[in-house]
Amino acid sequence: MTRYGLILAYDGTAYQGFQRQPPPTATIQSAVEKAIRQVTAQSTSVVAAGRTDAGVHASGQVIAFDVEWKHGDDELLRAINSQLPLDIAVREIWRQEGFHPRFDALWRQYVYRIATPVARHPLMNRYVWQLSGALLDLKQMNEAAALCLGERDFAAFGTPPQAGSSNTIRQVYRSSWEVESGAFGEIFCYRIRGAAFLYHMVRRLVGMMAQVGRGVINPAEFEAILQSRDINRAKALAPANGLILEAVGYRRRQEMETKTRAVESLAMAAPEGNT
Repeated sequence: MTRYGLILAYDGTAYQGFQRQPPPTATIQSAVEKAIRQVTAQSTSVVAAGRTDAGVHASGQVIAFDVEWKHGDDELLRAINSQLPLDIAVREIWRQEGFHPRFDALWRQYVYRIATPVARHPLMNRYVWQLSGALLDLKQMNEAAALCLGERDFAAFGTPPQAGSSNTIRQVYRSSWEVESGAFGEIFCYRIRGAAFLYHMVRRLVGMMAQVGRGVINPAEFEAILQSRDINRAKALAPANGLILEAVGYRRRQEMETKTRAVESLAMAAPEGNT
């Protein structure tokens, strides 16, 4: 058996998250395992760097699996892609003995996008949270984002993904907002990089930072919610469609810090879980 690592991109709109669930529930893992089985005539279990939630997208998800394959890596990539639905694609493939996408990961990075058009635009629906007509204060949102840096207890913004765990402390290396120009105007982009995340953590952070941007609460009140450890105080949960798993970093394979924009470019030009 050979251990293969893959960088995977997908539009999560039609799926109930990454993790396999009983049929007929559609998940990313089930679709990928089916494609591998069709190509190799072998059943294998795919391991991922992170289990994205229903409706969450990825441009830099990292997975691994073991199969026997007598041909080249490029042939395997093309063969798997030929069996995958159009909303899932393998972007890169390599062989690495002992590689584990989850346990070897140093960090995961997500991006969340918000648009504030005067009128809602249907072609942005899949990948951007549209707050039509909203006025967002970028400076205030970045003040709130900076409060999340370092090692913090994020109990107010999420719950442990592991059953029975009570650990809500997470290390965040990057937390910032910027404005990007897209085909439909300005897009507010939030990027967060951390070792790991709580369930719904990123979407709750975005939801509450949007409240800061709209002047509903100020950064000091955001900090008080963070310090409270009370999840009932962080009531705003941003929708899944704006969230994209952008990249995963590894010590032994730094080149895997990819800035793949497959899903994002589609979202911006065609007319974005765990977390």
